[in-house]
Amino acid sequence: MTAHANDLAVDVRGLRKRYGDVTAVDGIDLGIRAGEVFGLLGPNGAGKSTTVEILQGHRDRDGGEVRVLGADPATGTRAWRSRVGIVWQDESAPAELTVRETVRHFARYYPRPRDPEQVISLVGLEAKADSRTKTLSGGQRRRLDVALGVIGGPDLLLLDEPTTGFDPAARRRFWDLIRTLADEGTTILLTTHYLEEAEALADRLAVVADGRVVAEGEPAALRERYGTGATVAWSEPDGTARSTRTDTPTRVVAELTHRFDGEIPGLTVTRPTLEDVYLSLTGQGDPR
Repeated sequence: MTAHANDLAVDVRGLRKRYGDVTAVDGIDLGIRAGEVFGLLGPNGAGKSTTVEILQGHRDRDGGEVRVLGADPATGTRAWRSRVGIVWQDESAPAELTVRETVRHFARYYPRPRDPEQVISLVGLEAKADSRTKTLSGGQRRRLDVALGVIGGPDLLLLDEPTTGFDPAARRRFWDLIRTLADEGTTILLTTHYLEEAEALADRLAVVADGRVVAEGEPAALRERYGTGATVAWSEPDGTARSTRTDTPTRVVAELTHRFDGEIPGLTVTRPTLEDVYLSLTGQGDPR
């Protein structure tokens, strides 16, 4: 493992997993520092969910070394599992129990759970606390899944596309919850199909394609390194709109300033976005 493994909540080297003839994870390396929010991006089938399942100890790996909170997930003890929260893509709450009954029931599995009423409030289900799970909307059931992921007060929280089905208001409330947990020192690994979400929440990101990490770093650094250039737009004296794509926007603006002898009408400079980076690295647009 790495020399700085003691600083890492998650340390993965050469992770591999195959399903028959299909290679789902092909030598992934990841180092997630304790207390950071780490985003994992990639198209469907890139290996994100399989990686999360291996980190949680839910799925065996075929090769590589993995340490999560100092232990190998493949042999994690019950005490270790109590320190790892997870929100699966699939719903996990019992259909016949109410929201309150479900959260209180799951709290009993942990040695130091969060207060159930507080968690219900954090995910915005106060008004549905006494409703049966089967009567909830899809977005409300997803919020309940998030509640079950955080009820144990985990040191590490694994979130596999947690906001699928959320309306915009619920998604923003979830973002506030993630920031609160991060401020409390929880390490968070987030896979998401929402690039805006990844950029809003993640301290660092890794982009995965075909089972491999193709880029890793802070969102701003990824935009700078892998973005396809800035777009400089302006208006000619006759009102004609012009634009150009360039890797040297400062030089282009300087040339325009000289040509216009000062103020440039309608000048805008649009920098590369995270979607530009994603497109450049995976050959796809917004992964939704």
